[in-house]
Amino acid sequence: MHSAGPRPHTLWKKGECFLKRLCCLVLAGLLCCAGLLRQTVLAAEPSAAVSALVEAETGMCIGGEQCDLPVPAGSQVKLMTVLLTARAVAAGRLTPDTEIPAPAAAQEQGGAVIWLTAGERMTAADLLRGVIIGNANDAAFALACAVSGTEAAFVREMNAAAADMGLTGTVFADATGLSAESRCTARGLCLIGRELLRYDFLAEMFRTRRAFLRGGKTELVSENPLLRGFDGTLGLKAGHGAASGCTLTAAASRGGVTFLAAVLGASDAEQCGAACKKLLRAGFSGYHVTTPDFAAEFLRPVRVTGGLSRAVIAEPDGLRAIAAKNGCEITCTVILPAYAEAPVLRGDVLGTAAFYCGDTYLYEVPLRAADSVPVRGFWDSAGILLANMFK
Repeated sequence: MHSAGPRPHTLWKKGECFLKRLCCLVLAGLLCCAGLLRQTVLAAEPSAAVSALVEAETGMCIGGEQCDLPVPAGSQVKLMTVLLTARAVAAGRLTPDTEIPAPAAAQEQGGAVIWLTAGERMTAADLLRGVIIGNANDAAFALACAVSGTEAAFVREMNAAAADMGLTGTVFADATGLSAESRCTARGLCLIGRELLRYDFLAEMFRTRRAFLRGGKTELVSENPLLRGFDGTLGLKAGHGAASGCTLTAAASRGGVTFLAAVLGASDAEQCGAACKKLLRAGFSGYHVTTPDFAAEFLRPVRVTGGLSRAVIAEPDGLRAIAAKNGCEITCTVILPAYAEAPVLRGDVLGTAAFYCGDTYLYEVPLRAADSVPVRGFWDSAGILLANMFK
């Protein structure tokens, strides 16, 4: 006897199983490819950047992402180096024409340099150009030593200045930004830039894209992309580094209003410049500077108990300009006590007035006594009683 061949329905089941396994393998392969593709796309996406937008007159931060997050500052550290040098010039300790000898250690600075040699003399103005336009670390080091004697002493002054300016989260480890330990916030860089705009002798340097030192032998080219045609640009500083990514602090002025923007941690210079321009355009198109109106009808006299006068008027102290969003109604909330006890001295704080733009808190000012109200003594009370009797 010979065995019969496989039945047709058995062959069909085997074929069906094979097709199912094949489909599973193909599907698994597609899922793996999709996962790898997704990882590749994610890796190609630009890294997250921190940013800030500040209105210059008021110092208000009105935009950005994680503007108070301390991150590696890279070459943006040099903005504080320039600021302390500018303060030294304003104080008469240096002039732009002061010739500064390069310390021997200037030659040890890495990164961007203008190739200073030990003892080479260069004016403070040219060293500032080297820092601002050429991002030169040896020039920054030379300025630090000229201002404070040593870089270590200069760094102490940098951190003291940051504390005085209220730059929370800002820590400087050197004058150049080469150290990965320096940290800044985007808001802090905007505020440093705001201070730098006060020094007229720096204005041209910040706006210059290309310059020369040593009689044309050393060329400086700025990395700041806003110097290539952004309307109203006032310049400031761009940079890049392994820890900090691409960075930019920029300022622009249009129609009498000035905004500063800072971006740190961008994945490339193009993204950094685009983000900065977007912030500045948002400022110019969406905000205006105004001082809140404070009408007398907002206030009522505050009753005074035990005083020669029955009431005292409160008046606001310290009204200031704000950067308000276009179309946003500014409102005021006044808080005053039901009464005050004598004595009341002129200038005593009686309450507060808080200002809001829509639901956004802006700031508050104290409401102070406009006049003094002495305590009413026995003879004062007797005199008042007699006066009332003979009316």
